[in-house]
Amino acid sequence: MKFGKVEDPSTIDFTLPEDHHHTKTILNKYGDKSETKFHIGCAKWNKTDLKNFYPRGTKNELEYYSGEFNSIELNATYYRIFPPEQFAKWKEKTPEHFRFFPKVTQNISQFKRLLDAEELVDTYANSVRYLDQKLGGVFLQMMANFSPKDFDRVVNFIEYWPKDIPLAVEFRHTDWYNNAEIANELYLLFENHGISNVITDTAGRRDLLHMRLTTPSVFIRYVGANHDSDYLRLDEWIERIKIWVNEGIKEVNFFIHQNLEEASPLLSTYFVKQLNAALGLSHHIPANLLNLKTTQPNTGLFK
Repeated sequence: MKFGKVEDPSTIDFTLPEDHHHTKTILNKYGDKSETKFHIGCAKWNKTDLKNFYPRGTKNELEYYSGEFNSIELNATYYRIFPPEQFAKWKEKTPEHFRFFPKVTQNISQFKRLLDAEELVDTYANSVRYLDQKLGGVFLQMMANFSPKDFDRVVNFIEYWPKDIPLAVEFRHTDWYNNAEIANELYLLFENHGISNVITDTAGRRDLLHMRLTTPSVFIRYVGANHDSDYLRLDEWIERIKIWVNEGIKEVNFFIHQNLEEASPLLSTYFVKQLNAALGLSHHIPANLLNLKTTQPNTGLFK
């Protein structure tokens, strides 16, 4: 994932901002103190990207991946609309606890830019429903050139979106967050319709760390820099999530990307291990990656 990539990560202040003052209000209003659900994983499962993750001789990558992690941020659905039968096959190949979080197709977000997309939404929604109980939610990502001048398109899209499919939305144009009037209007729209506000943590776009939850479920897209600081950043996220758990958050969906994707399973493993230790959890940790947790400085290659 090249979005937000910088040449020298050591020059970036990776400190997480304080929570938006409404985040605690949302969690107190809609959250509860029951057990929080955690979904942690990568964006892809193919062997080409996740080099050295699969044991030699692995025949079915999805079956192996879903035995090591409990979820996937499914980016493949952005590039094409898969038929319902494909979603049904993916469902059958994964364990009962596994969850998919497919990305809305670019036909809707990039080409239509949310305008007159109702027929495409129906087609897409009818397909992902074949994941049945393994559909954790869907996320929509808009390009950086999609600005608040098209706010009416966002309203129409969200009002039309099927209520039985959880949706999280990521905007990349800075005015969605830095213009307080627009941001507040957007947050209210999300809150009223149960839409989660995606938080993107990437080196070159620190403005996307708005830290404003609009539901008791958070969708975090973490982009590592292939740098030793990646681990410290994950440690800081653990501390923030501990606060949210105490405030009643119901669900944490945390997906890890890297510019060199082969490192994504390693960072995901580290994150699961640290989360287990911090919150007394017992999520499965991939045994073959458990001790691989250091990087060679400035190379992004794991020892």
